[in-house]
Amino acid sequence: MSEIAATTQNSSNAASLLKRIAAQGGYEAGMMLRNGEQLLLAIILPLLAMIGLVLTPLIDGVSDTRINAVAPGVLALCVVSTAFTGQGITTGFDRRYGVLRFLATTPLGKAGLIAGKALAVLMVVAIQVVVLGAAALIMGWQPFAHGDPVSIIATAIVFILVGVLTFTALGLLIAGSVRPEATLAITNLVWVLLAAVGGLLMPVRHLGGIWGPILEFLPSAALGDGLRSAFYHGEFNGIALLSLVIWGAIATLGASRWFKWD
Repeated sequence: MSEIAATTQNSSNAASLLKRIAAQGGYEAGMMLRNGEQLLLAIILPLLAMIGLVLTPLIDGVSDTRINAVAPGVLALCVVSTAFTGQGITTGFDRRYGVLRFLATTPLGKAGLIAGKALAVLMVVAIQVVVLGAAALIMGWQPFAHGDPVSIIATAIVFILVGVLTFTALGLLIAGSVRPEATLAITNLVWVLLAAVGGLLMPVRHLGGIWGPILEFLPSAALGDGLRSAFYHGEFNGIALLSLVIWGAIATLGASRWFKWD
């Protein structure tokens, strides 16, 4: 009887699934922020991109000032840096060393582990938005010059949340289907390409050429355009959000189908 009572007591004291997810998310977010390479990807490189574009004429003509043109794209770059590249690399090497397989057998479970990873990305992205948003404000950014602040903030939050889910799914799809070394190469290469010509830092139509209409269908362009529409014009870009949701659904289905835990 005493053993049964002890088991019942232990079961009643077990953390709920939400608490386990929160604990896992907090742990992974802390690990990401303590990792020098992740910090470089999350904060330093987006900050350097913002400073570089403000000091050069590459983005002239997109908005009324360079910093107003650059800042929304840098926030989009933050999402891709953490959700896609950072989480993809971390998950790939966790998979190699058996961490994923081990955690999937704990009470956290596979679904809880994935939810914890998404929560960790949200935590880190929130810090990125605060830090880089503050840096942009110091450089003269006027985020509410063209619309209602409440509406602009709400729109930006929607696009950032959907962007986090979409690019986390894309990162997990790659990390769970190829070798860690390939994940490292692919995610870093894609990050560079999306930052340069994928519609993150500047609208693809600003690049010119015949590739613009094709590149507009990329999830990076949808995220960048959604944030730019909010901060440039105070508008909600429904087409961009729909594109981002479709990409997220495809990536989620792909990850659930092809992700390998070991």
